[in-house]
Amino acid sequence: MSTPEIPPFSSLPLRPDGPHGNAWGLYGPNDNIGRLNLLTPETTLSAIREIQDGIRISTDWSLDSMLQQPCFGRKPFEQTIINKAPRSVNDDVLVLNTQISSQWDGFRHYGYQKERLYYNGYTLEDLLGSKVNGIHVSQLKEIAAAQGTTLQHGDILFIRTGWIQAYNQLTTEARQALADNKNPPAIGVESSEETLKWIWEQGFAAVAGDQPSFEAWPCQNTDFWLHEWFLAGWGLPIGELFDLERLSQECRQRGKWSFFFSSVPLKVPGGVASPPNGVAIL
Repeated sequence: MSTPEIPPFSSLPLRPDGPHGNAWGLYGPNDNIGRLNLLTPETTLSAIREIQDGIRISTDWSLDSMLQQPCFGRKPFEQTIINKAPRSVNDDVLVLNTQISSQWDGFRHYGYQKERLYYNGYTLEDLLGSKVNGIHVSQLKEIAAAQGTTLQHGDILFIRTGWIQAYNQLTTEARQALADNKNPPAIGVESSEETLKWIWEQGFAAVAGDQPSFEAWPCQNTDFWLHEWFLAGWGLPIGELFDLERLSQECRQRGKWSFFFSSVPLKVPGGVASPPNGVAIL
């Protein structure tokens, strides 16, 4: 079965009885992978051509990077090592909120706030049972042009803002102040109709950045809440807190800003989010 063509942005919402901007039903009434349908065998074969030097770069920030002060009041990461004495054998038990470090936001993470509906019209009950700091589209277009990057359907858009680099330089006191802020400001992509239209029509299968919220936070325009449209409306995964520092250095050194990317999230049926286990290969 072939993947449906992406209809024009002006045709949204696809399900008239649903919330604004939804693309429900595009991949079938029971679909639960959204824009990941764009990652076809042909897309994968095309992406393989990005591998030229065999350099492998993890994009996962360490799970303990925000050990004492995760953003948005989330529970810190815990690791307990269990020694199996008298044998020289160890196990470890990990307790983590899946969104304290690098993460994919799944479609169960964020729904339409007014209608309280998630991707493809699911309710919470269904799921439980089973501009100040905004990055504008014009800037993203300029960056792609300056890099000589050609954007194609099925691509994953990565945006490095330098947030992780800046966070790593903060004092303990500054990190605590950030953690104590219940609505911490963060650089990110502008929440606007222009952003939504561009992301939709470019045919991205997923988006990711190195900041705690992919969109500028607090949200600049709640009519165009990217989390709402992407996750609940389109089934477009959002990656956040990806460690893009080494990757950006390698790309700059090579003058090449596209690459093959592999990600294998945790296999947790009914999960809300997951560490990405992401590896970029150049």
